[in-house]
Amino acid sequence: MSTETTKQCPVMHGAMTSAGSSVVEWWPEALNLDILHQHDTKTSPYSSDFNYRREVKTLDFNALKNDILALMTDSQSWWPADWGHYGGLMIRMAWHAAGSYRIADGRGGASTGNQRFAPLNSWPDNVNLDKARRLLWPIKRKYGNKVSWADLIILAGTVAYESMGLKTFGFAYGREDIWHPEKDIYWGAEKEWLAPSDERYDNVDDASSMENPLAAVQMGLIYVNPEGVNGKPDPLKTAAQVRETFARMAMNDEETVALTAGGHTVGKCHGNGRAENLGPAPEGADIEEQGFGWMNHTSRSIGRDTMSSGIEGAWTTNPTQWDNGYFYLLFTYEWELRKSPAGAWQWEPIDIKEEDKPVDVEDPSIRLNPIMTDADMAMIKDPEYRKISERFYNDPAYFSDVFARAWFKLTHRDMGPKTCYIGPESPRETLIWQDPVPAGNVDFDVDKVKQDILQTKLPLGELIATAWDSARTFRGSDKRGGANGARIRLAPQKDWQGNEPERLHRVLNALTPIAQNANASLADVIVLAGNVGIEQAIKAAGSSIAVPFTPGRGDATEKDTDADSFEPLDPVADGFRNWLKKDYVVKPEELLLDRAQLLGLTAAEMTVLIGGMRMLNTNYDGLEWGVFTATPGVLSNDFFINLTDMKYTWKPESKYTYAVIERDSGVKKWTASRVDLVFGSNSILRSYAEFYAQEDNRDKFVSDFVAAWTKVMQNDRFDLLD
Repeated sequence: MSTETTKQCPVMHGAMTSAGSSVVEWWPEALNLDILHQHDTKTSPYSSDFNYRREVKTLDFNALKNDILALMTDSQSWWPADWGHYGGLMIRMAWHAAGSYRIADGRGGASTGNQRFAPLNSWPDNVNLDKARRLLWPIKRKYGNKVSWADLIILAGTVAYESMGLKTFGFAYGREDIWHPEKDIYWGAEKEWLAPSDERYDNVDDASSMENPLAAVQMGLIYVNPEGVNGKPDPLKTAAQVRETFARMAMNDEETVALTAGGHTVGKCHGNGRAENLGPAPEGADIEEQGFGWMNHTSRSIGRDTMSSGIEGAWTTNPTQWDNGYFYLLFTYEWELRKSPAGAWQWEPIDIKEEDKPVDVEDPSIRLNPIMTDADMAMIKDPEYRKISERFYNDPAYFSDVFARAWFKLTHRDMGPKTCYIGPESPRETLIWQDPVPAGNVDFDVDKVKQDILQTKLPLGELIATAWDSARTFRGSDKRGGANGARIRLAPQKDWQGNEPERLHRVLNALTPIAQNANASLADVIVLAGNVGIEQAIKAAGSSIAVPFTPGRGDATEKDTDADSFEPLDPVADGFRNWLKKDYVVKPEELLLDRAQLLGLTAAEMTVLIGGMRMLNTNYDGLEWGVFTATPGVLSNDFFINLTDMKYTWKPESKYTYAVIERDSGVKKWTASRVDLVFGSNSILRSYAEFYAQEDNRDKFVSDFVAAWTKVMQNDRFDLLD
């Protein structure tokens, strides 16, 4: 387009799509609330009454599975199947969808179908997975709303394993699709794909120094670099990165070896071409590509000439069969470094028997060398991994069982407890990583319990804070944490600094006998005690709104609690209670947004909860920061009234605190934190603060606070989903 034509065009070019048009681009220090605007209902094409859990239960499960089985060997000319079987491709698609999960914040994973959108659909490690999803499209079109993309992607990988001979552990439906890219996941600070891994390590030789919450070693990878650390082969160094990466995905050493071996028992790597001939990734491709990426219009790019990772070859002799061939080749032969046709480092066997070579994907009369990546060599070079590999080699049945369970864990880890599982193949066995909680009693005298709670004479703020601390651990990202189970009374939660152990012990000692006498769970009584405190504060404000309560929570046992797995849920900050564990690079208000998003809160819900919690006197350790009222313990909208009143001025006192000073007298009235004042400084949050400060919204403030509180208390009530 010429300069003259551009001047004449009435459309503001780039205004709709350019990053330069965003507020954050203009003002980088502005608090970005996009994380709380995720998955607005307006983005969904479904009607307001659509319920996926209800819809998927009407699915013909057997028919869908049979259609996927048929697809496995229905090779298409536009993207032919290796050896006539799409199993390896479908497994890689499912694996990479699930493998983005990390335990630090529970984000990533396959439970939302996010692989359809940027950046995941265009990651270098996901090259050509767009073809796998397009192969599945006729099946998705046929079954429509009865199966989500999220479920279909994982089901395809699981069925692929079954079609090649593995007895899988099971499969559960229940993943709901999102409808636009996720902005709440931090994938790293790098500005280029596959930047050296040094950029996310304090010391690349110390795998544990990788930046949290990241799990992959480089931007655009799912796990580790298959050629070695920063592309330099060294199996022992790679082993360290593999161990750390898989641990950050909740996998132990045995599961790690099983997944590595099981993933590489089938399929192949693709590197028989020139990477420079590949076009842009899907998000950068021209419109005529219609969502495809990495297209090669220069040379042949399918079949044996497919280009993906750059490594070329199959790992086993029979890449479309589930067998023990991976360990057989790994232990039978010596391996040496060679370069693939695309120039990538790979390990190949020395003096391999002709019959142990896999055949070409298109011509069975041609046999080629198998290959191993640097991560594969780590399975026999690292002493601990080698012990496990030897056991798997000598006991194929055990290997198959461990892999089947690890695959199920990998693909279901972010779905939450078993109550979220749907379908006839959901395993009956309860697994500890599912954070099991027994059903609680729903038939007890709630009113009597409420009276007993009041008789304890405990400060109402302590009751509310205890209920909040119990529920705030919930993460919508992987559906872990929350008040159900009362794990706040168990290790490690009972000793977390943010839970104020001394206060927690005092409150639990008072509530435990009440729960026992009423035949109620302590989990229910903790939440009910918080509700009682709020109802008393509402009453003191001259209103009589009841806080909803639904019994039925259970109390988890130590036996059913993997204490170590809960460490990542230990809060480092809680803006709702004006608490910061230590000084961080990230600002307190940004940590507040992260917590609010994990709790599933909107910006308005976060705002009303902050204002209410301040008035309820629930700050950590009794701090008076943000308690802008003469009547603490009364659920009024005073926080917003005084925050927005221009008779005050605000002056810094320390890095995180500010004096609230009367302009006329110069007298300090209150102390505020950064979290408090951001609700007056940020234009969006101030609009909510002003709304709740209005005279005609006093009652709405109370009702909205109660609704947001109840939402947090019931985030983990998956038993109520149906």
